[in-house]
Formats: sequence, structure tokens, C-alpha cells
Amino acid sequence: MNHSAHINHDAVLRARVALLGSGKPSVGERVAAYRVLVQVSPLAYLPKLAVALGKYSRQFAHRPETALALRAESVAAARRMCTLEPERAELLVRSLSYYRLQLRLMGRSAEVLAVDEEIALVESGGWSARDASPPPAH
Repeated sequence: MNHSAHINHDAVLRARVALLGSGKPSVGERVAAYRVLVQVSPLAYLPKLAVALGKYSRQFAHRPETALALRAESVAAARRMCTLEPERAELLVRSLSYYRLQLRLMGRSAEVLAVDEEIALVESGGWSARDASPPPAH
């Protein structure tokens, strides 16, 4: 069975229409569309998903666990980006920084230290996707 057999083509079409429609979709609508489209075109949509998730998480300042989950998803998307993508390291550091900030706001200092180490590794150029484990589930 090939990869396209697992893709909901109607969902892909709806996601594309949502993004290309006459009005500008909200950040939440963009996140929903990118989550679908990343399945068919990860090179194009992982960076957009990572950025949109970071923006979307700000709307949940009153719900810290939700904001943290969205920021963790942003980090995961940035980690999955192609190693040849020129802005990968910058986007990963930005996503990790937002994730780190949310951890700090929630008083989770032990986890902040692990994120600090990953940021330093990425900034030094010594990071690869296989080096980092995903952030802990919350």
C-alpha cells in the first residue's frame, strides 16, 4: 500500500481551500490546515506549521498546559524539517525558546535546563534530528 492511500484527500482539499480562500484565515485555521498539509508536503509545510503553532500558543496564555503542548508541537515540527533547509536551525532555536519560556512560566526549571542544552547544541552547529529526543509529553 502506498503513502497516498493513507491520506484523506478531501481533508487536503479543504485545507488548501482554507488557505487560498478570499479571506485571511485565523492562526488557528492555518494551524489546522498545515497539520493536514504537512502529511502530503512536509518540506513545504513543516516550517509554516512550526511558526503558526508558536503564534497560536500565545492565544492560550490563560491555559498554560495548552500553550505548552502547542509549543512542544512547534518544536517537534521544527525538528522534523529537512537538514538541508537553510533556516532550520534558526526556526528550531526560536521554537525551543518559546517552549523554554512556557516551561519557565510554569516553574519547570529542570526541564528548562534540558532545553537550554539543546539550544546551545543547535547554535553550535552540533545538532541533528537523531540527537534530540522530543520534549516530554504533558
